[in-house]
Amino acid sequence: MKLIGTRDFYKKVLTIAVPVAIQNGITNFVGMLDNIMVGRVGTDAMSGVSIVNQLLFVFTLCLFGATAGIGIFTAQFSGKGDAEGVRYTMRLKLIAAILLVAIGICVLLFKGEALVRFWLQGDSGTGNIENTLASAKRYLFVCLFEMFPLAVGMCYSGTLRETGETLLPMKAGVVAVFVNLVGNYILIYGKLGVPALGVVGAGLATVISRYVEAIIVLVWTHAHAIRNPFATGLYRSLYIPLDLAKKITFKSSPILLNEFLWSGGLTVLNQQYSLMGLDVVAAMNISTTVNNVFNIGLVAMGDAIAIMLGQELGKRMKGREGLMEEAYQLAAFSVAVSVMSGILLFAVSPFFPRIYNTSDTIKNIAAGLIRISAVFMPLYAYENATYFTLRSGGSTWLTFVFDSLFVWVISIPALVLLIRFTSWSVIPVFACVQLFELIKCTIGFIMVRKGVWINDLTQYGA
Repeated sequence: MKLIGTRDFYKKVLTIAVPVAIQNGITNFVGMLDNIMVGRVGTDAMSGVSIVNQLLFVFTLCLFGATAGIGIFTAQFSGKGDAEGVRYTMRLKLIAAILLVAIGICVLLFKGEALVRFWLQGDSGTGNIENTLASAKRYLFVCLFEMFPLAVGMCYSGTLRETGETLLPMKAGVVAVFVNLVGNYILIYGKLGVPALGVVGAGLATVISRYVEAIIVLVWTHAHAIRNPFATGLYRSLYIPLDLAKKITFKSSPILLNEFLWSGGLTVLNQQYSLMGLDVVAAMNISTTVNNVFNIGLVAMGDAIAIMLGQELGKRMKGREGLMEEAYQLAAFSVAVSVMSGILLFAVSPFFPRIYNTSDTIKNIAAGLIRISAVFMPLYAYENATYFTLRSGGSTWLTFVFDSLFVWVISIPALVLLIRFTSWSVIPVFACVQLFELIKCTIGFIMVRKGVWINDLTQYGA
């Protein structure tokens, strides 16, 4: 089995991955600048925003799970040139997204403060718990208004990528992040005659940028209906064949459930780390921010794997061996990209935390967390590749076991035991929890090797 592909293979991979990487790179880079801007206001503001963003992360991942689960079918319908099938999947995405927005707003509006308080049970360290809570509440209320445009934009951008249009979502994302960056500068610090709004300004800038991105992708899609035939008659009705809707729901529900439980699991992990003190909350925020910037290759390769394998499965042009070989080559390329990213991340680990207006203790903890993440980055890349390979063929219940069950059964109990029954600091505890990912890599390798993901999902009806 060859792990190195042809020139045409890598050209196709990069055609999909590079625009996604650019968009994610700019988004995360500007997100990092946003984080630094809030961090310059003070540690309490930064910690409050960080806690809220972890709650919003669960909502965003649920949206991603719902739309990406349906997107498995979109990619395969696109691969066989079935515009009507793509239109059905787009309608189902919009319906699912709107339902999730309604649920998300209700939960965060009525239970948001109670959820934030879970992060404020450890020692205050160099922070102030009441100031952190006040910042979180102000930021959370504003961010409720970003949910609707985020959902619509995700539906359109995901469908465009799954049908082969990767540049427009990238361009829309680039415009949005620069709107967010400029908005943050004006609204957080009070420039151009605008009063300084602090964390409220950060939230408003995010809301404005979400609307800008959603409007761009929506208008462009419908203005280019010839290139995007699924847009023609999209809102003429909400009709979706019942047997197809049942099939999509059965296959995609595990992905939504997986993203909810997985993101919820990560949120619980972070909440458990917060029991070690507010200093750890701030340090984890700094570490996560820079990690996101260096994870752009991993994220882009996930999209490339899902789209390429999904389209090949829809075309039914390659046999089992050909598909297996392509899956291995994509995984190998993803790991290679992450090795380079990990080296760069390790190199910046001593310097990045110094940018923040916070204590030396927090800076030192953050630097250690960044170094550990850099070392484990190739491991994360392989896990990511196996996850998206399994998902491309609709093996969604397997991905549920692979992802969510692991974090709840292995990672969270391991962390709880380490915190409760050792006197270790956060650095060795974090490193030990990451070591358990080796189990996940082994499970992923076995699942992919068995070929259980090789399925054509586009057949429905009689």
